Amino acid sequence: MVLEAIRYTSDDLQILNQLKLPHASEYDDISSSRDAWHAIKEMRTRGAPAIAIVAALALAVELTTLSTGHELSEIAEEVQAFIFEKLDYLVTSRPTAVNLADAARKLKRVVEKAGVVSGATGESVKRAYVEAAEQMLVDDVSDNQAIGKHGAEWILKHAESGEDVQVSVLTHCNTGSLATAGYGTALGVVRSLHATSSLKHAFCTETRPYNQGSRLTAFELVHDKIPATLITDSMAAALLRLKGPTERIAAIVVGADRVAANGDTANKIGTYALAIAAKYHKVKFLVAAPRTTIDLGTKSGEDIVIEERPGREVTLVKGPRFDGASLDLEQVETVSIAADGIDVWNPAFDVTPAELIDGIITEVGVVEKSDDGVFHLEKLFDGSSDSIKPSTIGGI
Repeated sequence: MVLEAIRYTSDDLQILNQLKLPHASEYDDISSSRDAWHAIKEMRTRGAPAIAIVAALALAVELTTLSTGHELSEIAEEVQAFIFEKLDYLVTSRPTAVNLADAARKLKRVVEKAGVVSGATGESVKRAYVEAAEQMLVDDVSDNQAIGKHGAEWILKHAESGEDVQVSVLTHCNTGSLATAGYGTALGVVRSLHATSSLKHAFCTETRPYNQGSRLTAFELVHDKIPATLITDSMAAALLRLKGPTERIAAIVVGADRVAANGDTANKIGTYALAIAAKYHKVKFLVAAPRTTIDLGTKSGEDIVIEERPGREVTLVKGPRFDGASLDLEQVETVSIAADGIDVWNPAFDVTPAELIDGIITEVGVVEKSDDGVFHLEKLFDGSSDSIKPSTIGGI
């Protein structure tokens, strides 16, 4: 059975509450943009691609409900203004994740075009919005599968042991079906390697302080029966040194919340440290992200706003009670793991400089640095690049 983080029909949206994983699978109803804003802010849904899709579909459901109840304005301009207001509101739920802002911009353009068509009505504008939001859901899955394929081929091509030998990969945070519409970005690369029997082993970090690795990535790996091992974040460098050669760890593959024009990448806190460790141990470091995550309007990582979250996420841990023999899933408790009164700094993301990144895996190929040591990501958005679907390495 395929993991579903998002369940959608034309008048119904449900998200898998990821705060309850891995011990319970509960779906929350999302019937409005307000519901989506809180689900994103509270991290019941997360992952840059998934956030954008949940936000877009939540507004689609809200519009459909208004239309069905004859509460939607008949005037195209009024519906356009309503949609714009809701999209602006949704973007504030997660400012670092560029996919959400990118989706909002694209959906606004769709609405603007629908609004100036001769004879446009509130209903026709709504219909154009809903169709565009639904297409985003479809496109994300196919894009993720392409990312997985390109990334797997690149890793095997660059593996020191050669293409015919299995390799191992380390990943961080959660970038799989739970963070996207399906399949995943960085975890999609792992899935693609596994599907072709090219994966020896997957390693995932627990990803403190929210433990997306231990709660979510580990959950997906176990679900898919992929050979995998969980480590704490602080074990990564030792893993590369002590087990890298024997386990044939060929790459660290991570996702991204925003990639700047120069390749600097904002991702879950701890990514920067992994890139430094990879550089020292001569392990390839790759960022897997759809083109929607690349923000050419952001010149470098210095321009990326880093969200800071409450200190209690570091000092408190929530989970089911363990009685010494088994878990009591009915007794969920929150416990303190830090000295009372200690100050906490809790940035949600860090920025990895482009010079530490070997390649950026997109749905149209793997971007490598040019001879001058610089990523030229603008080439991804040339009109001709839309038709490029390289199955080999360095397609862009």
